[in-house]
Amino acid sequence: MSVIQMPESETKTERLWQHLQDEARQYAKAEPALSSLLNAAILDQESLCRALANHLAGKLATDEMNALHVRKVLMSIYRADYSVVESAAADLVAVRQRDPACTSYLQCFLYFKGYAALQTYRVAHQLWQAERKVLAYHFQSRSSELFNVDIHPAAVFGSGIMFDHATGIVAGETSHLGDGCSVLHGVTLGGTGKGNEDRHPKIGKNVLIGAGAKILGNITVGDGARIAAGSVVLKDVPERCTVAGVPAKPVGGPCCDNPAAKMEQDFTI
Repeated sequence: MSVIQMPESETKTERLWQHLQDEARQYAKAEPALSSLLNAAILDQESLCRALANHLAGKLATDEMNALHVRKVLMSIYRADYSVVESAAADLVAVRQRDPACTSYLQCFLYFKGYAALQTYRVAHQLWQAERKVLAYHFQSRSSELFNVDIHPAAVFGSGIMFDHATGIVAGETSHLGDGCSVLHGVTLGGTGKGNEDRHPKIGKNVLIGAGAKILGNITVGDGARIAAGSVVLKDVPERCTVAGVPAKPVGGPCCDNPAAKMEQDFTI
């Protein structure tokens, strides 16, 4: 009998789900007060897909749109395009690997609002792409209210992204954020002017954006670049370049091949 080969991305997601379940069992045993939560959130769920839908629904529900209704919307998105779940898995791995304050996958999944906000955006983006724009705006609004993260549903974000702390992150309608980026709190991907044209920044892959940085206008930040905390970026940034200041200027090259993974923010030359 032939063996069905699972796509590599799906096997990675399944392995992560097994790891998440193992952590939940360990914590449920070590901390009995949380056993009911851990069973409901992880151990009683069939997959990462269902666990994520259940977890987000509990947070995003309102009196007008209860958790059951929200969960149905989320599951319909995940079933229609499983890559949304794969991106959620990649984001979870990114946080675990890059954030020294993150001690387990479970901690990020349950408690990191940046992760929850990013997954809410991913659902809103799929709704936007399906021309369900009013519902997409609903999820954007809930994310802003709950997590203080405001990402327009039309923005295009890659996978393997980490929001560190996340408070105050804003991304405009035509902004792009590439795979593997790390974004700290207070970052704005903003536009200039009032026109409806393409007016927001395009961020490449593996870019590190420091806390409070403002990147404004239809400019490009190349792969592997670093943006220092508090910088105001108004011009294109070349690949693997470090910029700092107001307005931001080049201050050197990168610390490594992948600054977003390294998270090195000492820019001393």
